[in-house]
Amino acid sequence: MKKKSILYCLLSLILCLPVAAQTLSEAKAMYSKGDYAKAKTTFEHYAKRYPNNANYNLWYGVCCLKTNEAEKAIKPLETAVKRRATGGQFYLGQAYNDTYRFQDAVDTYQEYISELIKLKRPADEAEKLLSQCRNDLLMIKGVEKVCVIDSFVVDKANFLKAYKISKESGQLYNYNDYFKTIEKNAATVYESQLKDRIYYSERDKNNNFRIYSKQKLSDRWMNPVLLPDNINAVGNTAYPFVMTDGQTIYYATDGNGLGGYDIYATRYNTDSDSFLNPVNIGMPYNSPANDYMYVIDEFNQLGWFASDRYQPEGKVCIYVFVPNETKKVYDYDNTDQKKLISLAQLRSIKDTWEDKNIVAEAKQRMKEADTPAPIAVKERDFEFIINDEKTYHELSDFTSQKAADLFQQYKTMKKDYQKKETTLEQQRLDYAQATKDKKTEMAAGIIDLEQRVQQIYQTLHTLEKEVRNTEIIKLK
Repeated sequence: MKKKSILYCLLSLILCLPVAAQTLSEAKAMYSKGDYAKAKTTFEHYAKRYPNNANYNLWYGVCCLKTNEAEKAIKPLETAVKRRATGGQFYLGQAYNDTYRFQDAVDTYQEYISELIKLKRPADEAEKLLSQCRNDLLMIKGVEKVCVIDSFVVDKANFLKAYKISKESGQLYNYNDYFKTIEKNAATVYESQLKDRIYYSERDKNNNFRIYSKQKLSDRWMNPVLLPDNINAVGNTAYPFVMTDGQTIYYATDGNGLGGYDIYATRYNTDSDSFLNPVNIGMPYNSPANDYMYVIDEFNQLGWFASDRYQPEGKVCIYVFVPNETKKVYDYDNTDQKKLISLAQLRSIKDTWEDKNIVAEAKQRMKEADTPAPIAVKERDFEFIINDEKTYHELSDFTSQKAADLFQQYKTMKKDYQKKETTLEQQRLDYAQATKDKKTEMAAGIIDLEQRVQQIYQTLHTLEKEVRNTEIIKLK
């Protein structure tokens, strides 16, 4: 009876463990099916154990890239390319592009295309990606110097409530609220100050969003007018906003640009009775994520736009900025590249605060506009997944003190592991360049360090599971 009880406990414990690849064969099978998250841990283990293996690094790098860890993907993919792994350059170019290293992405795709041509293989897809990277490179060379005074996270379903714009700028509505419908994934409606014209998005016969306008004459709304093809031709087009001049329109489309929805601007030309060719407003407003609902409140001298960059499903970040009268850009050639990338990504809005007086005055205007107290976007201490529903970012998130204490041990050990791993990598590089006698001298130390790193790696995984299981027991 006792043996049965032990077996039952062991079986229960196994069933509670997350479903992930345990062997290399399982990981390959999951990788082939596109289950990158499940395969990633196993490939990470093999890539670290055999750091010069081209395929292990390729598979691990692709898994990181496909699970939105582009920065983490770069090192293994660089190794894979160096070791001539098939397809490595294709994915490395994507990782560079996703991390705003556009020049590196361009160089990588150019080399990749040259090789494809030599091998007489199709290069259409790579050519398309190269063209995209070149466009992105042009964008980062023109990052607008804008003062972003605040950012806060809201529910995507009700994000328009965060826009506290003046009546002089018109009004924004959810499509369902304005038209009294129950459409799924409904878009937005902009209504002019005089309430005599609206701009809105509606799905066409192909289920794509298109922007329409309606004018009110006396008490009667005229038939809707579809905006021209140079606005509506590609992808989904939505989130219109019109300036008080009645001619300048901002909107978002996912048909081209950096990725997802990008914000564009166009103007109505009264002389030709047509709209000018739309222009992508560039960085930092646009990113590889979805960026949309760009609004300029001329009365309060404040600008607003929404973005789901760095946000979990169902959330969106609202950025509030001070509009420029004329566009000013950072000096690409004389600005530190890491800083420029950070500014383009809006990693820290404080980095945009060059004049404290402008920030203080804009915040006062924002306060007077009766903007509700926002949920501030702040730096997270860490990211630790407890289960499918909970991810912790601060020590205070733990409900179990034992789990919190174990996590502190885990953090300290992980820091030590990363330090030793860096030391080991450097020793390996030194070994590769050393003389024969020096290699003999270094070999024992490297083997010893490899063993210690592997032991810490295994202990880390055990401790990580203990933290998670201890907290889960407390939550029940």
